[in-house]
Amino acid sequence: MILYQIANIFFFVFHTGLILFNLLGWIWPVTRKWNLLTLSLTGISWFGLGIWYGWGYCPSTEWHWEVRLKLGYRDMPYSYIKFLVDKLTGLDVNAQLVDIMTVIGYFLALIASLGTNWYTWKRQKA
Repeated sequence: MILYQIANIFFFVFHTGLILFNLLGWIWPVTRKWNLLTLSLTGISWFGLGIWYGWGYCPSTEWHWEVRLKLGYRDMPYSYIKFLVDKLTGLDVNAQLVDIMTVIGYFLALIASLGTNWYTWKRQKA
């Protein structure tokens, strides 16, 4: 049981860190390429694997939910971000609103990452 508790903490830290990196990693020149990579992998998961597993599919969420089920937690939402927002605010935020904000945040970060990577590439080329 202790291993599941450790895994639960790991997924909280890893998954939340990945989300923050996806949203903000384009800001620093040293992390821009990695940010574009993680955003691309996220998009492949959401929209590629999502064809078979459901739109917005995330392996990290699935693995985390499996760990939480072993720990006795039930009624997990489909979205990790809804889960995180609810935990941080203590509210039961509307799932559709969270999904809309998540997609908007993803595409804004992707646009920022593509733009800053292109700008960096053009500067290095010149």
